[in-house]
Amino acid sequence: MSNGNFAAELRASAAPIWEKEYAHPFVQGIGDGTLAPERFRFYLAQDYVFLIEYCRVFALAAAKARDLETIALFGNLLNSTVSVEMQLHRDYCAQFGIVSAELEQTTAAPITHGYTRHLLTAAYEGSITDIVAAVLPCQLGYAEIATRLLREGKTGADTMYAEWVKMYSSREFVEGADTIVRLLNDLTRGLPARERGPLEQLFLTSSRYEYLFWEMSWQRAGWPI
Repeated sequence: MSNGNFAAELRASAAPIWEKEYAHPFVQGIGDGTLAPERFRFYLAQDYVFLIEYCRVFALAAAKARDLETIALFGNLLNSTVSVEMQLHRDYCAQFGIVSAELEQTTAAPITHGYTRHLLTAAYEGSITDIVAAVLPCQLGYAEIATRLLREGKTGADTMYAEWVKMYSSREFVEGADTIVRLLNDLTRGLPARERGPLEQLFLTSSRYEYLFWEMSWQRAGWPI
């Protein structure tokens, strides 16, 4: 059975993937300010598409929640993403010359499409526990990357990337990720091993897609045909 810290077990199992994420030249380019702007613009546009589908995942999580506290948690995540984060995203994109009309016309690149289909499948077909396991690599991963960059003095080097590091290392964002960690631990406490295996696969698949999202953005990899 789970020892009550299943999130830590998942994080440990995915450690090689998360290390490759942090070492990726896209992430390091954010930290030291050397990332080519065209790569970041591609990332921003694809991340906007991702956030739209992420909102649907939060809505489904609220619908499948087992108690009012969890309904409120995902309802707040949905509202803050739609009303606050996406507007901040549009404002940030404008600094890189991407207007709202361009964002709205952006279509999902292959990795964006695959990642969001993975999350939506978990949300439509799975339980609230499945959803939490699937979304945790995104929530916790960004908090870990940004706080680690900050800890190592890689703050964006006085470029526009500094805002990215500041946003995802903020107390509010880190506390939000920690809330999802606690929720997963609560949902899985005492869970038999046979039921933990599928959750680990959801977590690992999302972790792999997180890496692939950086790689896609580095290559600016759209549909080849």
